[in-house]
Amino acid sequence: MFILCSDNNYYIGITINIHKRILEYNNSNSFSTKYRLPVKLKWIGLFLSKEKAVKFEKYLKTGSGNAFFRKRLV
Repeated sequence: MFILCSDNNYYIGITINIHKRILEYNNSNSFSTKYRLPVKLKWIGLFLSKEKAVKFEKYLKTGSGNAFFRKRLV
């Protein structure tokens, strides 16, 4: 799981290959970050299962999760 930043905008996602994913974002291969280049890695988290990563990602995209990641993670 990762948090990327560009122009004070954050993107939260999950991947098994962070280096490849950042290259994809910075090479304009992603619609969500195409006009916000370059992106920089702000936080990375490792989880024992994909289910836990997805659950935490969903939490971070809620109002209280957003406040948590802005205060504690970035």
